Amino acid sequence: MLRKQGLDVIKTDVADEKSVKNMVKKTVELYGGVDILVNNAAIIPSGKDIFERPLEEWERVIRVNLTGPYICSRYAAEEMINRGGGVIPNIASTRAFMSEPNTEPYSASKGGLVALTHSLAISFAKYKIRVVSVNPGWIETSRWKKAKLRREPNLRPIDHEQPPRRKGRRPDGHRPHLRLFG
Repeated sequence: MLRKQGLDVIKTDVADEKSVKNMVKKTVELYGGVDILVNNAAIIPSGKDIFERPLEEWERVIRVNLTGPYICSRYAAEEMINRGGGVIPNIASTRAFMSEPNTEPYSASKGGLVALTHSLAISFAKYKIRVVSVNPGWIETSRWKKAKLRREPNLRPIDHEQPPRRKGRRPDGHRPHLRLFG
């Protein structure tokens, strides 16, 4: 889908340090440097309760949703320093502050990402790298998945209780935040 729009795609496993190093290297080769890193990769756990969820699932969610942004920030920041600064928006979630049952791995990862954002902002300030956190509510993204993974969402009454009393749509999740990244 992205390639059809003329965008370059660098397949990366954010939970794998070697893969992230390769992504940053290829980005520098393609564009001459890194000015912005959007930490948006995340996975959602199965929804099993804490007594049924295997520890491996917890560890994978934390690895992708929290360790991934740490690894990506580290290597992208090295290149940003070479260019005199940059910006790192971390896409966290309102789940960092208000949770639902059986979302412990996701909620913990997004809460950790908010804390990581603050810490990186302090650490990178001397390099003129801004680090910000965006905390959207639930955004419906089913139609943006690969065709074989698309499905209609199974909405519950609680899903409509967040302001503005409807599920978010893709434009809700990015348009208001573009000004932060400039």
